Amino acid sequence: MSKERLPGINQFNLSGRAAIVTGGSKGLGLAMAAGLASAGANVMLVNRNAEEGAQAADELSRDFGVQAISFPADITNQAQTEAMVQAAMDAFGQIDILINSAGINIRGAIDEVTPDDFRAVMEVNVHGTWLCSRAVTPLMKKAGGGKIINLASTLGLVGLANRTPYTASKGAVVQMTRALGLELAPFNINVNAICPGPFLTEMNLAIADSEESKKFIVGATALGRWAALREIQGAAIFLASDAASYMVGSMLTVDGGWTAR
Repeated sequence: MSKERLPGINQFNLSGRAAIVTGGSKGLGLAMAAGLASAGANVMLVNRNAEEGAQAADELSRDFGVQAISFPADITNQAQTEAMVQAAMDAFGQIDILINSAGINIRGAIDEVTPDDFRAVMEVNVHGTWLCSRAVTPLMKKAGGGKIINLASTLGLVGLANRTPYTASKGAVVQMTRALGLELAPFNINVNAICPGPFLTEMNLAIADSEESKKFIVGATALGRWAALREIQGAAIFLASDAASYMVGSMLTVDGGWTAR
């Protein structure tokens, strides 16, 4: 038997790949899109704000020399997710990577949040992730493979008071990732999830300096701090690359040691 040639760092190269990143114009979505672009991938940023998305795409094109475009869409709308996929195919001719990053969080005690609040979080975080994954699946099957990366959360793995809508939604994303990973593995489509811990995104700025945050969020991490946005990029590049070819239905935690306790 001849000795296997090991590709080393080259397996992280995403040149010639095309990615869709939902929620891609800011926060973790933009950070991950920038990570993929830095590795050579062309990217489509999907969000509801057309102007914000266009500006972010222009910056990625300028900074990394890749083709970066934006597409305004509501990911909870089936027709719009299908239009998103068609627009990516028109622009790139292929879709190799989908990152389901769009999400919302409504905090509060169960007797304070409303049923509409709960439904809104589930609609975006769960139904939107499902719709986007459904929209790319036929094309990835036809192409012979692909990568779907869901944004779950450490709060899909452990609990936190006053977060029932968000924890329920992210727990659902965890299970969706496992089930879809098993379903699509025979088609060479790797479905995995990143479970971020406390990242200082715009969503979390409102609670960053609160006593609850200091005790139950930052205080729960081994590193004792919020994560910087750049610290999500390595996980995204890894799961999008050939380096993760044997990963199926996995939850990759990037949480400063929160779930290790």
